[in-house]
Amino acid sequence: MATKPPHIVVLSSLFPSAVQPGAGLFIRERLFRVGQRLPLSVVAPTPWFPLQGLLRRWKPGFRPGAPAHEQQSGHAVWFPRFLSVPGVLKQLDGLAMALAAWPRLRALRRAGQLDLIDAHFAYPDGYAATLLGRWLGVPVTITMRGSESRLARDPVLAPRLAQALHRATRVFAVSDSLRQVAIGLGLPPDKVQVVGNGVDLARFRPEPRAEARRALGLAADAPVLISVGGLVERKGFHRVIELLPALLQRHPGLRYLVVGGPSPEGDMGEALRAQVAQAGLDEVVRFLGPLPPDALRGPLSAADVFVLSTRNEGWANVFLEAMACGLPVVTTAVGGNAEVVCRPELGTVVPFGDAAQLQAAVDGALRHDWNRAAIRAYAEDNTWDRRVDTLVGVYQSLHRQSGGDSTAPLSAPTH
Repeated sequence: MATKPPHIVVLSSLFPSAVQPGAGLFIRERLFRVGQRLPLSVVAPTPWFPLQGLLRRWKPGFRPGAPAHEQQSGHAVWFPRFLSVPGVLKQLDGLAMALAAWPRLRALRRAGQLDLIDAHFAYPDGYAATLLGRWLGVPVTITMRGSESRLARDPVLAPRLAQALHRATRVFAVSDSLRQVAIGLGLPPDKVQVVGNGVDLARFRPEPRAEARRALGLAADAPVLISVGGLVERKGFHRVIELLPALLQRHPGLRYLVVGGPSPEGDMGEALRAQVAQAGLDEVVRFLGPLPPDALRGPLSAADVFVLSTRNEGWANVFLEAMACGLPVVTTAVGGNAEVVCRPELGTVVPFGDAAQLQAAVDGALRHDWNRAAIRAYAEDNTWDRRVDTLVGVYQSLHRQSGGDSTAPLSAPTH
């Protein structure tokens, strides 16, 4: 008798909603593709504490919350709240998240709609998932996405991070650099598998440059840089803006397109606009705001070079999206960046914090005659389909190893 396909329940505190449509798009992109082949639902716990509404007076957009439930592309998504005090007692977030998600996952398990928990980010999400997996008797996978390298250096949270990874049935990492973090925490190398993010080639493709520039009011011969991401310190928009006066001397008419808005990490929008005004760059920098994925290929096609002076990344999806539009990438040697921009014909990777090397790399990229068809071809070798084939195979294997039983008895939550 054939084993029924496993029903996957995704656990991630970073997931898009009607309130935060840009949060965790890279997670939804991957998992909803899995959901085309396996039954899937999502539980996305959202942090909450009683006084957070007051903080929004000083920090607009802070923890805007989410609806209790949504249907997204035919998949059920729940947003239970868990108690989380900003900046303190972070070692309790994993347990609080598990307790908040427990009623929903217990109901799904009893309904035969939970065979495997797939968590994203090892702490607090993965830690919560491994508690829930133990209580509900199901295997757990954790995907490391970038924050783990920082948490591994935190004396308070590193033990919980390690505990989550050791408890998981299988660990994925979006880059080999993150895989090495897991191995450094004592995981056997064969327990950690690299599965990078992919790119949607139908959505991200080159448009005629002249048309893309006309749509944005850009001169046909202007040198154009672009960055895409949340307007937060980590992404480094301010580090690129600092270089613009010097770059303008070598590239008259230079324009810099900034695509992005607030994210769960914060919002530097006002600070970036003030930086631009103070430097007299109002005619140079264009803030396009956050754009949905389907609208990104226009600005990407209008640009000459993609640049992101980021402080930390796991695997930046936006690099592949830019490359799918034919753009070379200039970025920093952090996280998995050099694994994506892995050859000189794709762009340049410079040490983080070295403004002179970043400026030289951007200057060189604007002068270089890039083979944009070859850059697009590299993106074509990194589609989502290949990643999803790997993931589905692992999920099915773990389901078979666990006996394929959705009706195992439940245990009471214990820490």
